[in-house]
Amino acid sequence: MGTELRRITEGNHGVARLTPAPDNGGTFLGMPKFQKAVKTELELSVQRKNMRNATTTIRNKRALRVSESPDWEDVREAAAEIKNRVARHLDHYLEEAEKSLTARGVHVHWARDGQEANQIVAEIAKAKGVDEVVKIKSITTQETDLNEYLEEQGIAAWETDLAELIVQLGHDRPSHIVVPAIHRNRAEVREIFLREMKNYGRPAPEDVSENPPELANAARLHLREKFLRAKVAVSGGNFVLADTGSLVIVESEGNGRMCLTLPDTLISMVGIEKILPSIDDLEVFLKLLPRSATGERMNPYNSVWSGVTEGDGPQEQHVIFMDNGRTNVLADPVGREVLRCIRCASCINTCPVYERAGGHAYGSVYPGPIGISLTPQLRGVDDPVDRAMPYACSLCGACNEVCPVKIPLTDIILHLRHRVAQAEKADRFGEDAEGTVERNLMKTAGWVLGDAKHFEAVQAATRSAGWALKGKPLGPIPVPIAERWLKYRDVQAPPTQTFRAWWKKNQKEGK
Repeated sequence: MGTELRRITEGNHGVARLTPAPDNGGTFLGMPKFQKAVKTELELSVQRKNMRNATTTIRNKRALRVSESPDWEDVREAAAEIKNRVARHLDHYLEEAEKSLTARGVHVHWARDGQEANQIVAEIAKAKGVDEVVKIKSITTQETDLNEYLEEQGIAAWETDLAELIVQLGHDRPSHIVVPAIHRNRAEVREIFLREMKNYGRPAPEDVSENPPELANAARLHLREKFLRAKVAVSGGNFVLADTGSLVIVESEGNGRMCLTLPDTLISMVGIEKILPSIDDLEVFLKLLPRSATGERMNPYNSVWSGVTEGDGPQEQHVIFMDNGRTNVLADPVGREVLRCIRCASCINTCPVYERAGGHAYGSVYPGPIGISLTPQLRGVDDPVDRAMPYACSLCGACNEVCPVKIPLTDIILHLRHRVAQAEKADRFGEDAEGTVERNLMKTAGWVLGDAKHFEAVQAATRSAGWALKGKPLGPIPVPIAERWLKYRDVQAPPTQTFRAWWKKNQKEGK
């Protein structure tokens, strides 16, 4: 890559960068928790309008395509059962996939976490002597913050998906797992292209308008240079077929096909849950995924890449199976159902909280219902950002209705709220917090409810509180058990007259 194509920008440590510097160093780690971040996001009126228009359009298209499929519910059930079978026998299918891939000339790697996966990618790129790679949109590589890791290693990672290109050139972060630039409108995209493209390659035409075909053509010309000189490509994978050793990538623009055919080396980073038992199972998911994700009957580009073929496509292929917390999710009898996710984002598109808050408020590359169900399980609930996620939900249940693989998202969210509560109790009261607090609560309840006089005494105390509050809602109070619950809820003041007092008075007056 010639130095004339590099923009000299200063990163967080004053070091010249090869690629545009994302906000906050490009990582979601260190962001404020949802309840704080959302206050800033809600003030972005243009973003809220963009989000509302985009999600409404996608929802309507999805509903139309689903209405055309009389067997939709049967297909959903079949997909859920296939993914459940994978989860029950994941060790077997991973070993089968490794054997099938190896037999087709693919190098298989195993990564315990994101750091190890990133290191494998960097080592392969360095062994090839390259200082840049082209990428297909991959949520897995965003999960590991691969772009920033490669930047630190002196390797430029260029996004080739149109929406990801907009995000990258805009020094921004994705806010959606299917439409990463959903928070941007046409005018903003034009401004980004005119300002940034010239700093990293072929500039956008000076007379480019806000017309989508013109913007797409500017991106096509800018990226074509990178495709033609690229020696190494990095991809994710929608599915990996265990029986045939095939990698399946679905996309809408053709940039993925370019990455799969032009470079000499292809590196694919996939989560261990992306396995399907056989190629016969693929039919089910190729019907569900495009309808749920973009409201299309089928994806414009469905690539099934089965190893190395001499003289055709990459002559060296690597697949990295990454855990990064997924076995912890699998160990949870309730939480494991989230591993059925096929990253269609239908739950995100229907979520009223996401539509108003936007994807950047969640502190994770996975926003919306799937994000608050998956991220705290992958990363744990020790960090305030992850503890806050399960509460970014109204529990309306709309996500459950549209999920193509029937993940009970609200059940998992409630389960995670319980885990968060237990973790916070342990922080405050020690490891035996659950037993100690629960026993004390039950003893107190037994004392109150075990004697009518005790119950009346407690009612009298609440009546006094009602007089003291003068009808104002009950806000945060310095009681550890109630403080957090009341922090996000308005509770009406206790009544100044109890039901028992009302009953006695009315019974007496009625005689």
